[in-house]
Amino acid sequence: MQCRYYQQQKCLSCHWINYPYQTQLEKKQQQLLQQLADFNPQQIAAPFASDELAFRNKAKMAVLGTVEKPVLGIQTGNEAVDLCDCPLYSNSMQNVLKIVRTYIRKQGLVPYNINKRKGELKFIIVTESTNQEAKQFMLRLVLKSHKLVDKIQNSFKQLQDKIHNLTVVSINIQPNHAAILEGDEEIVLTNTPFLPISLNQISLYIKPKSFFQTNTRVAENLYKTASNWIKNFPIHAIWDLFCGVGGFGLHCVHNLSKRSVELTGIEISSDAIACATKSADKLGFKHLSFKSLDATQYAIAQQAIPDLVLLNPPRRGAGTALMQYLEQVQPNYILYSSCNLHTLVDDLKMLPNYQLTKVQLFDMFPHTAHMEVLVLLTKKQPN
Repeated sequence: MQCRYYQQQKCLSCHWINYPYQTQLEKKQQQLLQQLADFNPQQIAAPFASDELAFRNKAKMAVLGTVEKPVLGIQTGNEAVDLCDCPLYSNSMQNVLKIVRTYIRKQGLVPYNINKRKGELKFIIVTESTNQEAKQFMLRLVLKSHKLVDKIQNSFKQLQDKIHNLTVVSINIQPNHAAILEGDEEIVLTNTPFLPISLNQISLYIKPKSFFQTNTRVAENLYKTASNWIKNFPIHAIWDLFCGVGGFGLHCVHNLSKRSVELTGIEISSDAIACATKSADKLGFKHLSFKSLDATQYAIAQQAIPDLVLLNPPRRGAGTALMQYLEQVQPNYILYSSCNLHTLVDDLKMLPNYQLTKVQLFDMFPHTAHMEVLVLLTKKQPN
């Protein structure tokens, strides 16, 4: 893939971009095989490849420059680099970014200057969802204070007039002078906080502060693969720990074709839980509950153990306490999706009573060394 930002040394985020894409996949697969060799995996599938261009569904842009000439992108040295034309984004996403940039200028929304600690608008975050009907968008504006809230509230409909299907607009207040993307307070300006997204004909939802995978097509196939791996297992109860907006659990229940399957989804983010609950209600599943709790504390407090545990933790991994507990209570199956191969390996070392039966790499992050890995673990039978 060619990128003028990388060639001009203005943005080096895609640090593997000079490798041919097939070479990137081969390097990642080789690293995966080396790291998991000690676990003797029974089946290792070929990597699931991403599109090389226009695959990112989320743009997080620092607002730089001046109010007369705002820049959406990153600071490289002393230069503010505008990334509205970044090839990782679709044409429609690029157009949305440029419309937002013009809006910032016309409304006089002063960019925050890190060095001078002056200004108000720190970041903009745009999320693109693709549904059967059309693309829809969510826009978040991160401010230092409430100073510009009224101005944005009175003018954001101008953005909706120009951006077709701008479904969600919100303001986030982040008052700290620190490298933190967002604060605790979120002010939703639109009638709904939910951005719908359809994966494998399952309706999922994203709220401003809920996490969702940044590569929609790869995420769709990740969920589909996970649900296919377990569809013939005798599963009646599932824990979906670190469940996010419910993608893994809802796909698994849907593919098991049993409305009697019990699913409990646990996620610390209340916004994500609201999204997962909305999806479950739309699907009509009756034995599903999603709760905003700490996943480890929830699991350790339970007496009844499910047949299947789904794990999709953040980069730090599931952690010692949870993995040791699962090794102790031994559910029949564990399906673990990881975005950090090193913490995945650390966690798997704590499960000696499980066989690593299936492994597949999903290239969620092309042109970088990062990867998403899905593994299926089955409880070993006593000799």
